[in-house]
Amino acid sequence: MSYTLRGRLESRLAPVLFTLALAVALAAVERAWWPLQLAALMAVIGVALDVLVYDRVLEYQPGWLALPLGVLELGLVILAARLLGINAPLAPAVALFAAGWLAAQVLGHAVLPLARLTYAQDGGELGRAGPAVAAAVVALFAGAAGTAYAMRPPVVHLAAGVHKGPLVIDRRETLVGEQGAVVRGGIIVRADDVTVRNVAVVGGENGIEVDEARDVVLDRVSVSGAQLDGIHVRRSNVEIRDCTIDSGANPWAQGIDISFSYDLPPSMVKGCTITGGREGIVTHSVQAMLVDNRIRGTQLRGISVTEMSMGMVERNDVHDALGIGIYCGDRSMCEIEHNVVSHTRPDRSTTDPTRAGYPILAWWDSEATLHKNVFVGNTRGVGSFSSSDVHWSR
Repeated sequence: MSYTLRGRLESRLAPVLFTLALAVALAAVERAWWPLQLAALMAVIGVALDVLVYDRVLEYQPGWLALPLGVLELGLVILAARLLGINAPLAPAVALFAAGWLAAQVLGHAVLPLARLTYAQDGGELGRAGPAVAAAVVALFAGAAGTAYAMRPPVVHLAAGVHKGPLVIDRRETLVGEQGAVVRGGIIVRADDVTVRNVAVVGGENGIEVDEARDVVLDRVSVSGAQLDGIHVRRSNVEIRDCTIDSGANPWAQGIDISFSYDLPPSMVKGCTITGGREGIVTHSVQAMLVDNRIRGTQLRGISVTEMSMGMVERNDVHDALGIGIYCGDRSMCEIEHNVVSHTRPDRSTTDPTRAGYPILAWWDSEATLHKNVFVGNTRGVGSFSSSDVHWSR
């Protein structure tokens, strides 16, 4: 079929109405905005490709080309969603895209040619219905954006100075600390859609505890002197950005522990600096992305993805860990790419062979895929124990 530019755009926007309806239903089920964000991203990328690429390159578009173009658009949508921080679980996101793509094929090859007999001759244009379809799409997106804006959680400002904790957050809100705001004794989050930003926490059993909560964001928080975990997450999904955690010489402290939320959307830890303690970042039975973090001087492992977790460990800098730098264990699946692991020391207090100073180690029926990691001054190379597999990808 030979599309005009208007025909491409109108034929693109017609199935967007179906995708939007599906995204609204999915957002209600998931209690999250990511389906609508993803639907908007799909529409924007599709329109951009129509205007900038397809209209200029494809004078004639055969039907079979829909599949490779769909794969291209899916890849671009996934990449853009990741860059924009849209926290969408992969399987439902791909299913939403596939449903929208299938709707486009049914409309383009069956429904629209029957409803408008000159559809092919008009280059995919919808006649008078075209502007109405475009207006409906704009109105629906505008309505969704307005609803999202109106439903933003309230912003609570924490004044400069020391505040006695534990501070318990049990409703949707955004807590923003003024410069010099310190909570002594910890913060406990027990509600969905909570953001904590620019707050320093000192002491507490756990510095920041997130319990049974979804879509929690911890942005530019710092934690020091916690008895156990700097950030302690249970049955929750979180996004932790640009944090600073100092566990000092505490032999039992962990920087960040995210556990027991495998059935929830993935969690992310990005841009954090973690010093000392037992483990820098550890996940148990979760899906997690650990990206661009700096881990220093841990006493057990720098980063651990364990207990049947699925983890992407990318562009982290792990230095001076005792025993193991990056660990993939207990039937976990790990993608470990572009990390720098340096000066991992052997643990001479034990005869455990896995503690001999490995920069990366897989243990007990786990699978680790490695790509372009850099190792400097470690005692050993990559290790694999107890029926685990390590693969190097090109």
